[in-house]
Amino acid sequence: MTCSIPLRHIVLCDFLEDITPAKHAELVYEFSQLKHRIPGVLQFEWGPNVSPEGLDDGFTDCFTLTFDGASARDVYLAHPAHLAFVDLLKPWLGRVLVFDYQPRENPG
Repeated sequence: MTCSIPLRHIVLCDFLEDITPAKHAELVYEFSQLKHRIPGVLQFEWGPNVSPEGLDDGFTDCFTLTFDGASARDVYLAHPAHLAFVDLLKPWLGRVLVFDYQPRENPG
């Protein structure tokens, strides 16, 4: 049996200024539910920026999904539940940055 290398999918969001706390909470909740709706999503994490460094470039929220490999991420990207969530999210986003990586323990 082969074991997939986990893949981390980081989504940084800069929400529009007129987003309400209720809409923000709804979007966070709906994002969190993708773990239960799409196979291959192993973990979901979310948190607001709390860094004192001032290097966030205006991004306020970080979402991290861990997938059971790149193929699971690819299924997620095309999945109808993900596409429906993107349609819900887009009107509230000023900017988004997405970064995927496979974690490594040490250089080399």
